[in-house]
Formats: sequence, C-alpha cells, structure tokens
Amino acid sequence: MENPTLTRQIYLDKILPFVDKPLVKVFTGVRRCGKSMLLKLLEIELRRRGVKDRQILSLNFESMKYDEIKDYTDLYALVKTAVKTARGRLYILLDELQDISGWEKAVNSFLIDFDCDVYVTGSNANLLASEFATHIAGRYVEIRIYPLTFAEFLDFAAHHPDERDFSRDRHWQNYLRFGGMPGIHALNWDETQIDQYLTDIFNSVLLKDVIQRHGIRESEQLERLLRFVFDNLGNTFSAKTIADYAKSQGRAISNDTVHNFLRALEGAYVIQKAARFDVKGKRLLATQEKYFIADLGIRHALLGYRDNDIAGLLENIVFTQLCVDGYTVRIGKIGAAEIDFIAEKREERRYLQVCYLLTAGVMEREFSPLEAIPDNYEKIVLSLDATPEFNRNGVIRRSLIDFLLKK
Repeated sequence: MENPTLTRQIYLDKILPFVDKPLVKVFTGVRRCGKSMLLKLLEIELRRRGVKDRQILSLNFESMKYDEIKDYTDLYALVKTAVKTARGRLYILLDELQDISGWEKAVNSFLIDFDCDVYVTGSNANLLASEFATHIAGRYVEIRIYPLTFAEFLDFAAHHPDERDFSRDRHWQNYLRFGGMPGIHALNWDETQIDQYLTDIFNSVLLKDVIQRHGIRESEQLERLLRFVFDNLGNTFSAKTIADYAKSQGRAISNDTVHNFLRALEGAYVIQKAARFDVKGKRLLATQEKYFIADLGIRHALLGYRDNDIAGLLENIVFTQLCVDGYTVRIGKIGAAEIDFIAEKREERRYLQVCYLLTAGVMEREFSPLEAIPDNYEKIVLSLDATPEFNRNGVIRRSLIDFLLKK
C-alpha cells in the first residue's frame, strides 16, 4: 500500500546520519504508521550509495515467508548465512521483530560477530523493554515514527489522481476526519473503504498489540476506557477520573487496572501522555495530564466523526506536529490558567495555545496566560480563522494551517 516514491524526508533526515554508525536503529510507532515504508526508502538510499543487493537482508516478520524463524537462534543462523554471501558490510533490516523470542540476544551478537548495520522496527514498546536495554545498553537509537503530518498528507494526496485536484480545504477536512495513516491514500479515496481500513487497523492494534500482548481478559473494560480517552481528547484527567466515571456507569474498575490499561495503550503507541508542568513553580505535577492519540482516523473508527470535537482534534494535530519536529511536549499551568503546550528542544522553548476561532472572548482566554509568563521564549496563539497575524504584548497570533505547513 505504500508508495516508495514518497520520501517522508523528515524521518530520512533523522535516520541517514546514523547509517554505518555502530548503533542499532530502532523505528517505533503505532501499527501501519509507515515504519515498513521507511525501511523500503532506506533500501533505496543504500542502493543509491552503491550498496549491492547481496549486502541487504530485509526481513518482514509479518510475512509467512519467515514463519520458520521462531527465536533468536533461528534468526542468528539466517543472518550468519547472509553474512557469508554479502562480501562486505551486511545491512540488516528487521521489520516487526517484537514477536521473535529473544531477538535482542541475536541483535547483540550481530554487533559483536559481524560487520553489519542493523535496523529494527516494532509496534510495541516492549521492543525497548528491560531485556533489550540489558543486551544493547548504550548501543541503540530510537526513532519514533508518526502517521502523516498535514504537510505530508498533502504530499501523498498530490501523488494520487483521485485526490490531487481537491482544494486545500477539502484536504484539511479529509485530514481531520480520516487522519494520517499512509495506507488510506491507496484506496482511491473511497470513504467506505477508508472507514473499513481504519476499523481494521484499530481492531488489529487492540487485539495484537494490547489484549494479546498483555494477556488482558477484561477486553470490554479496556474498550470502554479507550472510548473515554478518545472522547476526552484535549481534556485533563487522571486514573481516578476514569475509575469514578466507570463506577457512575455501574462498571466498577480499580485505579490500578486503569493505570495498567493506560500503560498498555501507551506501549502500543495508541496514546501518548503529556505531563502537566507548573510554570511558576517550575515542577511537573503528578496528576491531571492529557492523553493524545496516534491518529484521528483510528479515533473516528471507534467513535465516529463529530464536528463539535474540533477543539480537541486541533490540539491533537498540533501535539503530534510538535513531537514529529523533535520537541518534548508538556501541558502547562500558570496560576489557575492553562497553557495548551510547552514545547522544548535543547535550549529552545515555545509556549502555544490552540483554538478554533479567535473571537473577542476567546482572545482574552488564550492570550492572557501567555502574557503572564515572565520569560522571553516564543509565545504563539494558533487558530483556524483568517485573522491576520499580529503581536499582542509579545504573544504572536498565527494561522494554525500555516504553522503546520511551516509557512
């Protein structure tokens, strides 16, 4: 489903500096977000650099072709054979490796025994769990892959005849409703097929990467919790909030179970937590964080699309964009006021508010918290309306779409 002529340059720019470095390159992200596509793009780049076909070993463990590889000894034997025929450095590309028992032992041995460069993908954070960390400590770099940003979505649409003539507004509405999974662009923009595709991804992630992997028996409770998280996009809440809600619905669930479910969903990259930071106290707060979701299309596969959810959808899109751009993202508090995002990268910090329309009443609510912050870092209010860019007491109003497209 993925078109290798589309480069996803933002990720190649992160990956290519590590080519031929003595580190395992680990690509993580929710199922179907494009990790396999990036391995294909990496193959193309390696060949462009003169690497021979015999020097590239690419294994996709979702294929039955490699069903006989059950554990690390099988994997090591296969790679050992490939090393003999490579006649030079072997580039080892291992896709969806997490179900190969003890795989980290094999990868560790590759680094010790062979002249090789290793790339690994996985759809579950167990890939980077304690066993891996023990064997490969200090010798790996994680590159988190997300579904398409809006700029990438437009790039993909431009390569498909069923979409390329849509207006930018139509593309934006499609992005809001169907999200950024790359595979939707191969479905001739048939909305029925897209809905089914996203539902299948949701079911696969929930079953394979959450329920089966964590041995969860209370699947109905898990789905109700996920509905709550998806339904409260853009709102702060705690495990107790969810437990109290479940109890009010006659479906009691303990705080510990809520925590376990949230960790399992984070581990499958379905959701991502943004901790809450007190700007004046300069400390992280223990409760009332926000959870954002990997892809809006997966949310709408479960809940359906609703126009009145726009505020939370916009926050989710901006959060993902900031993460893709390499920021550590938190939500903020100053006094009783909330700040949507505090984004940090090395010595850089940005404060951002996100809203739908900047009416007079909304303007005061969005600008005042940023104006109260006593530092000189960049402060931005993003909105969807056509209000011209302006500066109020050091706080800049920008178009949300322009922000996403780097204009």
